[in-house]
Amino acid sequence: MTETRTAPQPHSHHLRVQRTARYYTLGGESGAPKTVWFVLHGFGQLAGQFIRYFADLSDADTLVVAPEAMNRFYLTGTETPARDRPVGATWMTREDRDSEIADYVEYLDALHAEVTESGSEGPSAINVIGFSQGAATATRWVEHGSGRIDRLVLWGGLMPPETDLTRPESRLRRTPLLFVVGSRDKYIDEDMIAKQRERLDAAGVTYQIGRFEGGHVISRSAFSHLRTPG
Repeated sequence: MTETRTAPQPHSHHLRVQRTARYYTLGGESGAPKTVWFVLHGFGQLAGQFIRYFADLSDADTLVVAPEAMNRFYLTGTETPARDRPVGATWMTREDRDSEIADYVEYLDALHAEVTESGSEGPSAINVIGFSQGAATATRWVEHGSGRIDRLVLWGGLMPPETDLTRPESRLRRTPLLFVVGSRDKYIDEDMIAKQRERLDAAGVTYQIGRFEGGHVISRSAFSHLRTPG
């Protein structure tokens, strides 16, 4: 009689390693910028292309910083030669999500320190814009990170569902919050916005919503909302 052997189950382990992260900047030629904008790209984008949308925000005293997610992938399949496949990046997937979140929060904190602590006096305003998938990333960074952030802008995206707005010590409760939403954004509808507002109102979190004519894009027509204090 042949015995049936139960297949062994693999054990999951984690090993911390060093990574080289890439980021891009525009402006800040004065060497001591008064204003910093961290801009976090969406799924499948790259920071070097994404930062160009914010060129109008940059000047000698205003530095725009675009960190790039450290998970890159080919945007098309093997039917295209590797040398010709466009490349994008993602902040995380559902796989090993807690480790991915912890890693990018640590990465963004390190970048924040490098950018804002180089001079004798720090910037007077440090803002974060998260676009699409970057909105969830930006929310988690503000909530779990350690660097000073004076304003959070969620553009074409909402807070992730696990966000706990009821904790008195939550940094999100004391960070001015702005949502920027296009009239034809295919990923965000009015019902989703209403539910987000219900959560924020129930938690007593103040916020603003800026709207513009357009879809799921970064539009210069909405930059007037960014220049209005939150």
